[in-house]
Amino acid sequence: MFAGAKTLSNAELLALIIRSGTREKSAVALAEEVLAFASESGCELGKADPRELMTIDGIGPTKACAIIAALEFSKRQISDSVRDNVPVLASSDDVATLLVQEMMYERREVFIALYLNSRLMVESKMVVSIGNLDSAPVHPREVFGPAVRRGAAAVIVAHNHPSGDPRPSPEDLAVTRRLLDSANLIGIKLLDHVIIGNGKFTSLKAEGYIPEY
Repeated sequence: MFAGAKTLSNAELLALIIRSGTREKSAVALAEEVLAFASESGCELGKADPRELMTIDGIGPTKACAIIAALEFSKRQISDSVRDNVPVLASSDDVATLLVQEMMYERREVFIALYLNSRLMVESKMVVSIGNLDSAPVHPREVFGPAVRRGAAAVIVAHNHPSGDPRPSPEDLAVTRRLLDSANLIGIKLLDHVIIGNGKFTSLKAEGYIPEY
């Protein structure tokens, strides 16, 4: 019985979009190759040229177009939802108000990026990574690539701790340092990294890990 899309990995979700594999590999294995290609090349799947995806063995025109169309539809839905009620995020409390109810019951770590304009209004929100019980691997390009393409002035990132404890782990602090280094290099502000627990949250800006701008 289908338990819901949230229980599926990124590869499993993508496999539902491409529908079938090849004689040599399953749809999930093929989806994993597509995700690996996107990660290694820095390509955003929703904006890829079909010909780029068709360089992957097993991805033809139909599968390539299905991937691009599905991801573009998803992005538009997210953007439209945010624009219907555009929040202004002036503090970590505002971030928590926006995200706590959405993230506190997630059973796996979910890493989210919020893209803001110069007035600190959220213009779009994106799920960057879905991990396991205690980690959600994140690369700076996955956060700041969309920020550059969307002309964002600032970024706020957030993730949940399924344990309910919002205290930052050493890995959380390491990710924050990498994101700060990238933000400074690119010229887009990283305003905060908020960790969501069971009705509680920790702001790494408030804790002094992210500087005031």
